[in-house]
Amino acid sequence: MLNPMNLGRRRLLAASGTATLSAAAATLLAGCAPGMAVAKPSETSKDVDILNVALSLEHEAINAYQLGAQSGLLQKPVLDVAVLFQSHHKGHRDALIATIEKLGGRPVAEKSVAEYAKDLRAQMLKSQADVLDLATRLELGAANAYLGVIPSFRDANLAKVAARLAADESMHWTTLTGGLGRRLPSAALSFGA
Repeated sequence: MLNPMNLGRRRLLAASGTATLSAAAATLLAGCAPGMAVAKPSETSKDVDILNVALSLEHEAINAYQLGAQSGLLQKPVLDVAVLFQSHHKGHRDALIATIEKLGGRPVAEKSVAEYAKDLRAQMLKSQADVLDLATRLELGAANAYLGVIPSFRDANLAKVAARLAADESMHWTTLTGGLGRRLPSAALSFGA
């Protein structure tokens, strides 16, 4: 059965194959001055589409961590780590929203917590391990999605932005995997495959 979360990541990866983020989008995401790069008008709408798919994934991650925090299933210090990771995703969200708006686009709206609870099947979360397992799957999917867009970049700044986002997601995945007591991959090059 296909997971709806993976479909969003697939849309991001598919979109990256036919369109790339503009240099303007990358510099905005990287925190550089907007005047350092200029996007062609035809690239802007494609960039906004890709950014909005990424934004929808960040909304999902923020709400997944919120559901986990509110569940009462997370114990300290795991709860503190979840809140920290949620703050990272909020930073990603804010950067994406700012970039979309600067490109003249309209950021995709966040759904209600109840909608995310339904989509993520929050009713199935019965333990701290269940919450961590969900978060681990989301983080791995996000890391792979961001890595998947790197090859389509013509500008090194674009690759750097995607790599920075993927690095955050990979760090989250690694931490959560350890928290679950799972072994790290034994083979090299385990992300982005």
